[in-house]
This record gives sequence, C-alpha cells and structure tokens, in this order.
Amino acid sequence: SGQIVENFEKFGRHTRLSVTLAIGGVPMGRQIRALHRGIDVLVATPGRLMDLVENHAVKLDAVEVLVLDEADQMLDMGFVHAIRAIVRRLPAKRHSLFFSATMPGAIAELANSMLHNPVTVSVTPAAKTADRVEQRVMLVEKQGKPALLAELLGSEPIDRALVFTRTKHGADKVVSALARFGHAAEAIHGNKSQNQRDRVLAAFREGTVRTLVATDIAARGIDVTGVSHVFNYDLPNVPESYVHRIGRTARAGREGIAISFCDGEERAYLRSIEKLIRMQVPLTDRRSAPGTARPVEDAEPVRRAPRRPASSRPAGEGRQNRGPRPEGNGEHRNRDGRPSEGRSGEGRSGEGRSGEQRSNGARQDQRAARPQGAPRQGSAPRQASEIGAVGFMRSAPAQGPKPGATFKRPR
Repeated sequence: SGQIVENFEKFGRHTRLSVTLAIGGVPMGRQIRALHRGIDVLVATPGRLMDLVENHAVKLDAVEVLVLDEADQMLDMGFVHAIRAIVRRLPAKRHSLFFSATMPGAIAELANSMLHNPVTVSVTPAAKTADRVEQRVMLVEKQGKPALLAELLGSEPIDRALVFTRTKHGADKVVSALARFGHAAEAIHGNKSQNQRDRVLAAFREGTVRTLVATDIAARGIDVTGVSHVFNYDLPNVPESYVHRIGRTARAGREGIAISFCDGEERAYLRSIEKLIRMQVPLTDRRSAPGTARPVEDAEPVRRAPRRPASSRPAGEGRQNRGPRPEGNGEHRNRDGRPSEGRSGEGRSGEGRSGEQRSNGARQDQRAARPQGAPRQGSAPRQASEIGAVGFMRSAPAQGPKPGATFKRPR
C-alpha cells in the first residue's frame, strides 16, 4: 500500500490529484482528518476501509473506479467477506480492475461475481524464473531446518537474505530459532503493526538487519535491492508463489541464489513447482557442490556379510586396526610384539568371550565338534533383509550423506 502511494505521488505530481493511505496498525484519527478535507484517490486495506465506513468517515456511493490489487493474497488472508461488503456499497456503474499475480479458481469465481464481461490481460508468464538466479533444493527433515538455515547463513557469502515461511507463526518461530544459533533476524507479517514493519524494512534496506523472515503476503510490498539469497524455509503450496519469491533476488542486473528446503510432506509441492517452471531444481547438499550429494533416505543400505568362524580365517586376518592375528599357537601378541595374557588365539567370535566359565580346552572341543562354517548353536542365521535394515544407519555419517554420491529424485 505504501509503495502505491509513493509511486502515485511520484508519477502524478503534475495531475493535482490528492491521495491518502488508510491501513491498519496506525491511529485512525489522521486518516479521518485527511478524508474530511476531501481526496481523489484512497489507497486502503479492506479491514481499515470497513472500519472507516462503519465510523461514517467515508462514503463509497460516489466511487468511479475500483482497483483490487493482489487479489489472490486478499483471498488467502480471508478478506473475501470484507471485499464483498465493500463492493455492495459501490455504485453499480463503475470501472473495476482486478490485479492478481496468480489466477486460481477462487479468484476467477470472485472476478466473475463482481465484474461484467471482464477482459483478461496477461503479462509476463508466471512460470518463467529469472535467468540470473541459481536455484537449489535441499532435502531435510522438518526438525532439521533451523540448524540447516543457521549453518547456511554462517557459511554462504550473504549480503541480505530473505527467508520465506507459509505462516505468520512460522516466521516468528524461525526468528526465535535463529536467535538460539546466534543469528539476528527480524520478521515481517500481518500481525506486525505498520510502524514495526516500516522500522524492520528500513533496517533491512540499510543493512543493519541482514536476515528478514517474511510471509508471501508481507513480502509483496518489499522492494529492496541487494538481496543476494532467498531461502524457501517452507515450500509454497501455490507453485506460482515460488517464482515470485525467488524473483526478489538477482535484480538490477545482479546475480542471486535461491535455496529451498523440502521435507517429506513437501515433496508434492516440489513436483508442482518443477512442473510449472518446466525444469528440475538441482538437488544439493550443504557439504558439496550442487547435484553431487544424495539424501540418506534414498541411499542403498550397507549389506554386511555373516562372520566366518575363527577356525576358517586365514592366518593374520582379523578386525581392522587390531594388528596381526596369532598364527595358531594360542598366543596373542600386542602391537609391540609382546605376549598378552587373557586372550586366546581363536580371535573374536560372533557371540563374544565366555570369560572364566569356559576353559581354552572346552572351547577348542566345541569348535572341533561344529562343522566348519556352521552357525553357533542357538543362533539362527540372519537374513539379508535383517542385516540391511540397520546396516546403513550404523555406517552412515551422523550429519548427512557421503559427498560424491548422487541424489535419487523422489517420484
């Protein structure tokens, strides 16, 4: 709203038309006084306009032109009832214009109910993304998003970062989470007063606030140059919103980076976005170059072979980093070559040592009685599926996938 008034004053300087801004979050008295003086153009939000109407500060029966900007976001914010109430107070003969970045079915239905034989004008297709934006997507669980965002904010060469969430509550949670990781950030959304939003935007433009967390609705009014990174903390449920989000970077001939987080519940959103923009967003891992890593959940599990009995092992074979094995004389030597007591020469078996309950002779008799390669009594042979079910979880790095592999894109 503020940008509309600012540009109207700039381009209409010589038209002698007066304009007033009426929005929520600021005292109503100044707005009422401006209306009483008489105006030509009123830029207002639906909620504040209805407040002014109910306070008899403005009448709408002489309106000649109705302009509904950001119609799709008006519906998402739940303003449809206020919009219908405003339209009912307007004269039947008027000029009406609807502007919308997206055109879902609900917007088309609303337009048809308020307009008479409307003409549709389509400008740049929403499916085209900026050529100078490097796009990436990272597969991450929902609970891992805060730590990943904090890691990227500390490692990427960021001038200004714009972080998008789907909800106002989610934006506040991201700010709190980043604070715990030592990163200062501010949020801008509909629950903030106009003074708070103006203060945050001014700090973001000046660079005193480097990270701004915003919802799609609040970001529609952001026009800040120098945004080097856009983070889609939550993937948008409307594919067109992805195009508008990443369009906040790479402005004025500059290059930009757009990084999207995708958890298991957002895979369908990712497929819809890729279908709209007609390309696959490169999958990447924070420890490697784009497209060279692979998510843990899509990797093949490690298959562990069953252990061989100690009697069938070649001399000297044993566990990694355990040094040489005894050569059959029952004597075990340490790494420095000295004999070691308390460890017999058969090596480790699958069941571990029996301690003082068994003598060396008893163990040798049992081993001789069991056929070579046969499983120990009481131990059922493990199936390959049982081995693979836990094998990868024990061998994979705790922080993510191994660099150098490739992603398997979810279908």
